[in-house]
Amino acid sequence: MESATETERKYDVPADFELPPLTGVGGVSRTSDAETHNLDATYFDTEDLRLAQHRHTLRRRTGGSDAGWHLKTPGDGATRTEHRLPLDAGTDEVPGPLQAQVRAIVRDRDLRPVARLRTVRRETPLCDDDGHTLALVAQDTVTAETDAGRQHWQELEVELVDGSKKVLTAVERALLAAGATPAGGPSKLARALGDQLPAPGLGGDGRPDPVLAYARAQRDAIEAYDPGVRRGEPEAVHKMRVATRRLRSTLRTFKAWFPPQAAGPVTDELKWLADLLGAVRDAQVQSHKLLATVDREGPEFSTVARRIREHLRDAETRGRAALTEQLDSERYLRLLDVLDALVDAPAGSDANPKGRVRKALAKADRLLDQAHADGVDAELHDARKAYKRARYAVEVLAGGAGKPGAKLVDRLTDLQDVLGGHQDSVVARELLRELADAARAAGEDGFPYGVLYARQERVGDDTLAQLSAVEAASRRPKLRGWLG
Repeated sequence: MESATETERKYDVPADFELPPLTGVGGVSRTSDAETHNLDATYFDTEDLRLAQHRHTLRRRTGGSDAGWHLKTPGDGATRTEHRLPLDAGTDEVPGPLQAQVRAIVRDRDLRPVARLRTVRRETPLCDDDGHTLALVAQDTVTAETDAGRQHWQELEVELVDGSKKVLTAVERALLAAGATPAGGPSKLARALGDQLPAPGLGGDGRPDPVLAYARAQRDAIEAYDPGVRRGEPEAVHKMRVATRRLRSTLRTFKAWFPPQAAGPVTDELKWLADLLGAVRDAQVQSHKLLATVDREGPEFSTVARRIREHLRDAETRGRAALTEQLDSERYLRLLDVLDALVDAPAGSDANPKGRVRKALAKADRLLDQAHADGVDAELHDARKAYKRARYAVEVLAGGAGKPGAKLVDRLTDLQDVLGGHQDSVVARELLRELADAARAAGEDGFPYGVLYARQERVGDDTLAQLSAVEAASRRPKLRGWLG
């Protein structure tokens, strides 16, 4: 499967619209001869149009230079990612690789044809002095057929090829001056479906609730990063794990906002998912950090490097196999269904959310004070987890608190990073002790592991030396005052 990022802007135009001269606009030196293509696309979705609601489009299209199966997923602004398979990957059924990419949205629902769009496209390349294509302007005459009937319209698409976004902006000014208007919808399919798409809703009183909005954002992130996790992308594993932790923390901190009979079991299931993701991510992080340390040592550490690499690679492989299997499990798909019901429900509490945030911060402060008094690594780890939960709680309300809210999130992140750096050194030392035992049992020299253990001990101590400063910064009354 091929993937590419596309950047384009769409415009509505009247039936008598004529493309204005674009030579000299935004670095365009000339326009090449226009080519006409007859495109015929069948769009697939669930009966309740889940893909369209998530701004995904899935089609099989014939005609033009890129005939085939196309899955478009949303990005930032005018940017989208397109995943492509050839036409022969399937005729009436969506190919398996594309089904996997939308599994978190579709789950076990059937994908079926929901629209057919036939487009006569007149495509004009915009070129620079050297003949390189900066952008393509497509004048489309569209006929759309759905269960609701047939529609006809015209529109424009301007897609970047080798040009910059400045080209898009300059061309847009010329098109708007000629009578075009920004498209009223995100895609041809959305326009074709029209009122069949349900309108997005707000909370029960018509106002967005910050707790539910934050929870929904994490649910959306889990779904959004699912395809990347299936493709084995390390950053997607990390981001999906963070979203899972944020959502679990929100359900625990703001219990009154959610039905108690559902929220409790869901937090257990989110922990299960986070643990699956963590088995992969932790192996990746430890491998990166430990091997970077070993690389700074001499050649006598080559055997150590090999053992570390093999051990953590095997751990990651086992973790990835378990994760991949569970992403297609009934348990995971039902968790996503329950999350939908949980976070899309109206707010269930009139409680003051700031009080919940204050409580989370106070607990974290107490745990860290106790850890200082006792000097126990495990208590520092407990404090770290409590500050992470408190930080997530602050994030829920920080958007409405201006600079103090944003700064408090930053200072809590700094504190969490210091405590996290110390915990990483603790975990690394435990692993080195385990590997040293295995090395000695195999008749290898255990001394290099002792050297690395001492290095990690020093890393932990150096990290903790920063703790007092970041702790004091996170407790400044000026940053916490907005919480009451």
